[in-house]
Amino acid sequence: MSMQRKTITLTDQMDFWVKTQVNSGKYGNDSEYFRDLVRRDQERQEAEIRLRSLLDEAEKSGLSDFSPQEIWDNAVALAANNT
Repeated sequence: MSMQRKTITLTDQMDFWVKTQVNSGKYGNDSEYFRDLVRRDQERQEAEIRLRSLLDEAEKSGLSDFSPQEIWDNAVALAANNT
């Protein structure tokens, strides 16, 4: 994979935060921290797109024939089966 060099400017507070994250041992250097931020941002945006798609699909499916209590009871039963 090809790597591109980027130059960024941070406030002192932001720089301190990045150094703190690196010094915690979670990241080997500043670049690893920023690559992790980019990966997590990509994942968050992809999850948001999936959620919006599911919400659109749900909205297009129309109203449910179930009462709010039946929906709640089904959700509780599903949660109990998944634990």
